[in-house]
Amino acid sequence: MAYGAPVPGTLPDASAHPELPGGPPAPTGVRRAVPMARRKADDDGGPVPMPGGDPESVVEVRRSARRRRTVTAYRESGRTVVLIPAAFSPAEERRWVAQMVAKLQTREERRRRSLGGDDELMLRARALSAAHLDGLAEPASVRWVDNQQRRWGSCTPADRSIRLSSRLRSMPEYVVDYVLVHELVHLLEPGHDERFWALVARYPRAERARGFLEGVELANTAEAAGGDAADVVD
Repeated sequence: MAYGAPVPGTLPDASAHPELPGGPPAPTGVRRAVPMARRKADDDGGPVPMPGGDPESVVEVRRSARRRRTVTAYRESGRTVVLIPAAFSPAEERRWVAQMVAKLQTREERRRRSLGGDDELMLRARALSAAHLDGLAEPASVRWVDNQQRRWGSCTPADRSIRLSSRLRSMPEYVVDYVLVHELVHLLEPGHDERFWALVARYPRAERARGFLEGVELANTAEAAGGDAADVVD
């Protein structure tokens, strides 16, 4: 889930700013991965107080000439990606990276508290089955997983297990519920035939949730040149 923010004011002249320590500013389209603990807060070299304090966490900064006034941050493959305008100075980059990472982590923590762990996820799945599928979909296990980077959720009908990508924790609850319903229906219909989609459509916000996920996928694809294929719900 991307977290974006408008950048107030007009963009500076990139040529008027000094070079990054150790080399010139990254050109448009270049990706640079740097450990969070090494990020600098200002020109005097003070460390950025990254929320969570995990020195192994990595931020990847991507500059884009198409961006003019917005900054976006999201999780991708175990790292935080921050998309910034190409004209940003090194100081602006450091400031916005720190700010966006903090906002992203705060939002994710709030969502974690709301959605809970695997036990709460199982209760949520059972409630959705009762409300929209006449209680016919009975999962044996429902859990969060961190290793699904190209799928929002998955289901194994043979053992009635459902897994949801932990990336969903930062998304609205109705989107999480939609993915749960999608996977619950797979316990009744393994394929994606007409009956499958008719059952999924019993969830009142299915169309809106699909649109939300499609928007996330399109944004990630457009911003991450050469990145992985779009996320899918399987």
